[in-house]
Amino acid sequence: MFKEKLDLVPHLPGSYQMKDKNGIIIYVGKAKDLKNRLSSYFTGKVTGKTKKLVSEIADFEYIVTSSELESFILEINLIKKYDPKYNILLRDDKSYPYIQYKRDPYPTLKVVRYLNVKKSNGKHLFGPYVNAYAARRMVNLINRLYPLKKCDGKPKEVCLYYHIHECLGYCVKTIDKQIIDDMEKEILSILNGNDDILVSKLMEMIDKQSEMMNYEVALELKQELDYIKIIMEKQKVELHDYVNRDIINYYFENGFISIQLFFIRNGKLVGQKNSIMPVNDEYIDDIETFIGLFYTKAEIPKEIIVPDELNLNVLSDLLNTKVINVTKGDKKKLLELARTNAKISLENNFETINREIMRTSGANEELESLLNMRINRIDSFDNSNLFGSFAVSGMVVYKNGQPSKNDYRKYKVSVDINDDYHTMKEVTYRRYYRALVEDAELPDLILADGGITQVNAIKETLESLGLDKKIKVCGMVKNDKHRTNELLDGDTLTTIPIDHTSNVFHYLTRIQDEVHRYTINYHRTLRSKGSISSILDNIEGIGNVRKKELIKKFGSVKKMSEASVEELSEIVPENVAINICKYLTDYLNKNVD
Repeated sequence: MFKEKLDLVPHLPGSYQMKDKNGIIIYVGKAKDLKNRLSSYFTGKVTGKTKKLVSEIADFEYIVTSSELESFILEINLIKKYDPKYNILLRDDKSYPYIQYKRDPYPTLKVVRYLNVKKSNGKHLFGPYVNAYAARRMVNLINRLYPLKKCDGKPKEVCLYYHIHECLGYCVKTIDKQIIDDMEKEILSILNGNDDILVSKLMEMIDKQSEMMNYEVALELKQELDYIKIIMEKQKVELHDYVNRDIINYYFENGFISIQLFFIRNGKLVGQKNSIMPVNDEYIDDIETFIGLFYTKAEIPKEIIVPDELNLNVLSDLLNTKVINVTKGDKKKLLELARTNAKISLENNFETINREIMRTSGANEELESLLNMRINRIDSFDNSNLFGSFAVSGMVVYKNGQPSKNDYRKYKVSVDINDDYHTMKEVTYRRYYRALVEDAELPDLILADGGITQVNAIKETLESLGLDKKIKVCGMVKNDKHRTNELLDGDTLTTIPIDHTSNVFHYLTRIQDEVHRYTINYHRTLRSKGSISSILDNIEGIGNVRKKELIKKFGSVKKMSEASVEELSEIVPENVAINICKYLTDYLNKNVD
């Protein structure tokens, strides 16, 4: 079907973008020969993820580059920009925790996420720590052993940490530079892997606390010592050149790739990461893309060891570090160990991962079949009433079966309470009018948490915006137990029964539960903040002055409802206190959500 367009593609490096029928980019790839790579999708046999991708391709575009490196950089940037559905599993959305030591203006130690780190002189980064708990525990321990600055800001007086000898009072005292130098030297040595200093310091503190008969503190420190010894035992794999390096290997089977990373810091294995994902037929490209994306959110070490099938030169240029293959010695053993771990991880988790795919993208495909349409993005809405004041609404988004939490939205609504129809109209109009103005991504399907009233409201909004032919609307109809029972087709207004044992049923239930949870949590947030004021406005005898005094004293509706008439009467007259008790009891019992 693309023969004429393929004939025009040059034998040059570049990045290509696959689009679906709506013009949405669903896959971004790179190639050293664009013509050969693009032709491979449409000629010959394709399987697995590639087969599914090809079935959705309605068009393709490409950008020629002057080198493989440029095509790699372009591919990474386009994936980050468009987040295509068939690249999404290559994305590593975590930013890994590091331990940061900073001397200026005061010596501090804390856990930071790499993306939030601004590099400057005097800062030292240690990591990444795949286990955030381990990073926090190490920071807490060192902060306990050394009198670093721990409080925020610059207090005018020394704080509690000073009085318990865990700070030198940097905010108000001038500290001898040599004291800080000596302390810094030990801390950096510990973070560079010198466990002997840490163990010695802990033993010293345990003996000191025992002599002072602070046995509980001594026991806590003994538990920390035991934890450190366990960590040291786990780190028997060691290289003796003290170089920071990562080791990456993979295992491929049955259309899945398992990628294993080992993090070696100062010669010691300090952590590991494993990722398993379905890949296309050119899985070496997917491994290289994963590596490129991973290091956009992680500090790049001095050396990365990878299998020789990967393009070492291009990876070295992309990451601006040494990327090598090894053939012998301890490094080779670690590279083989990474492959063994990748294989074991894939074999142990294959069935679990397959089930998860059926729950997510597989269930999404079932829904596509049920509605006879392609579905990449689903927007789902739910309305909720805040008692005695105003309505709120929430929208959650699912892409290819997975929640896309960055796209969630919440709304305060100006219409009267208990009016689902106009609430839904207002919210959806605001959402899709803005999407049109900003040329933002639109959903393929809108799911309303409700029946014909909500569906008609959304359809009228879409029609007024000229979107009624582009977006399908369905309602998730509940049974008398408030659970999803069937789907209301917004086009025919007929119900579609759903097998309660199917993946699609559980998928719709998850969406319904998620949008309800998100909206209710928004209510609770409002109640704990400014909504207290709105509730008090409904109680006779409470004006602005009394309202402020009540909020200042009790802080929340719950605490106010637990107060006695006598306690309330300290602020308001007894008859008003009685009104407050009666109103809030009624309010909490109704618990209108």
